[in-house]
Amino acid sequence: MTETMMAAVLERPGAPLRLEEVRMPEPKHGEVLVRVAGCGVCHTDLHVIKGEVAFPTPGVLGHEVSGTVAAWGPGVTGLTEGMNVVCSFIIPCGTCTHCVRGRDDLCLNFFSQNRLKGTLYDGTSRIFRPNGQPLAMYSMGGLAQYAVVPANNVFALPAGLPLVNSSILGCAVFTAYGAVRHAADLRHGDTVAVYGSGGIGSNLIQVARALGASQIIAVDIRDDQLAAARALGATDTINSRTEDVTARLLELTSGRGVDVAFEARGLPETMVRASEAVTDGGKLVAVGIADGRATAPIEITRLVRRSIQIIGSYGARTRTDMPAVLQLAQSGAITTSRVITRRGPLEEAAQMYDDLDAGRIVGRAVIDQT
Repeated sequence: MTETMMAAVLERPGAPLRLEEVRMPEPKHGEVLVRVAGCGVCHTDLHVIKGEVAFPTPGVLGHEVSGTVAAWGPGVTGLTEGMNVVCSFIIPCGTCTHCVRGRDDLCLNFFSQNRLKGTLYDGTSRIFRPNGQPLAMYSMGGLAQYAVVPANNVFALPAGLPLVNSSILGCAVFTAYGAVRHAADLRHGDTVAVYGSGGIGSNLIQVARALGASQIIAVDIRDDQLAAARALGATDTINSRTEDVTARLLELTSGRGVDVAFEARGLPETMVRASEAVTDGGKLVAVGIADGRATAPIEITRLVRRSIQIIGSYGARTRTDMPAVLQLAQSGAITTSRVITRRGPLEEAAQMYDDLDAGRIVGRAVIDQT
């Protein structure tokens, strides 16, 4: 194995990603070195690039990763070199109060160390420049040729699932599963609306369909996104640029509204529209990450009198939900191939995020290093 690898480095917020030669990372106790095959181009990374979400720099982003096992540190068992694996973006420490009670989606150390400091749980990064300068890791820092990942976040990929495409199982699908299964607690026959049918929204549609939603209304400003939403299982679509969304949604639901509205864009205006779509006793599930401290004016009296719940959902529960996500993918209940519409090498990472920002990507784009 060589002593260096290539990584796309964010020098500072607002700067373009730049390909650099960095040291080959080394796994420590309980960690796995993964040769990255696929890394999803996620809007959350874009928020960091634009400085809308705080994260230390210089750093390496990329948190939707699939690949093959290259090596592992002491204490790791059950892996073989070359094994196909996928990783979730939430890396649970396994020992904090939330992890112990089964809510590793709220892992204290993940947020306080990885998301705020860009380190793993010994307080250090695994990625360094040749001069020894550490580079912050956003999750595992998957916009690189190799990534170090704690072993409890490495899952064997079932036979038959495509290696590169399966990278999105660890964030786009994983996040959608957590929102539908836990936050919404979707019941068979429930009706849902999905506001924003991009990378996360398209998978909210898939998971809601797989878990028994009877009606799925996709809302977006782009006809191409809405056409893709229909192909993934949306029963109805609304173009919010040309239609009165709330009026049309009430028409589609015979004036009732939906049991669950998912907001996948992180925008104040779509949060308000989504809240208007929820029926009495229903739920608004907020999934999209917003710009900084953005707020939305929700009508308080309707919220109280109609017993509407507003629930935030950041991800899923790694240790229990990633196996469930993999099972759904293996069964064919969800697909990755129709969600991914663009692939490119690591050298095109900066351009892909520019295109994501400009709205030139339908569904999900993936960095392909095979």
